[in-house]
Amino acid sequence: MTSDLLKHLRVFEPQPGILAFYDGRVEGHQFASEHNWVDDGALSLGIASYAILRGKEAVIYDTHITVPHAQFIRETLAARGVTKFIVVLSHWHLDHVAGTEAFADCPVVANRKTFEHLRLHKAAIEAGTHHGPPAINPLILPDTLFERRKEMMVGDLRMELIEANIHSDDATVIWIPDLGVLLAGDTMEDTVTYVGDPAAFDTHLADLDRLANLKPDFILPNHGDPEIIAAGGYDVGLVKAQQQYIRMLKRCHGDAALREQPLEELIAGPLSRGWVSMFEPYRAVHKQNLERVLELGEAPWQA
Repeated sequence: MTSDLLKHLRVFEPQPGILAFYDGRVEGHQFASEHNWVDDGALSLGIASYAILRGKEAVIYDTHITVPHAQFIRETLAARGVTKFIVVLSHWHLDHVAGTEAFADCPVVANRKTFEHLRLHKAAIEAGTHHGPPAINPLILPDTLFERRKEMMVGDLRMELIEANIHSDDATVIWIPDLGVLLAGDTMEDTVTYVGDPAAFDTHLADLDRLANLKPDFILPNHGDPEIIAAGGYDVGLVKAQQQYIRMLKRCHGDAALREQPLEELIAGPLSRGWVSMFEPYRAVHKQNLERVLELGEAPWQA
């Protein structure tokens, strides 16, 4: 069963000393025949967790979609000589925390909001009733918390954990200044961002500006094109694509004709510039985003 579960898991090294553990975006590949969150929001879109290695130390950015995936990550790093593991969670959503059990003896770092979300929903997550099966049991809660920013070292490499409100209100990205690399979690996706709270669109846009101002040379999102990730990552155009899409969603709130346009027309600019590509499963993501925008009633943001 485990070998079948991991048969499409690929390992890339997009940047020296940074590994991407990527699964999904494989036609016909499913976790289970019945509805489940692994297929719905992870394998269907493609998902990566990352590891930053320096000597005998590694920072693992998210623990992937199952415990076997996380165990594979740990074993791969151990085979490279790693003996000290630190987990950093990008946010609290299930496809990013499912493998925490494999790192139960290691520090787990998250911002305080991520901890509070997980603590509040822990019983339901472990019972498999939060967004449905499969259950994550046990769920290991973060034990090292921060707010706003936190500096960390892995070997001689300095990195910054930066809190943001994009996609979810508890996002944590990892900025590695000396490499010009931004590990973006779900704050950016290819094809489009997955909207958690449209009422916070203005905050999302401002926080995306903050990330763009870092001037990253390479952006590594958790949900993206495996070929682009394997080749080194995205450039800052990925930030601009997310912002264009969010602004378009804001306009859709009051423009019924705009809402009827197909996704590839709405993001024609970013597509033509190569900032993102059109991946069919994101049509369903866009449809859900529109539904959430319309649920707002009166738009809380300023035009």
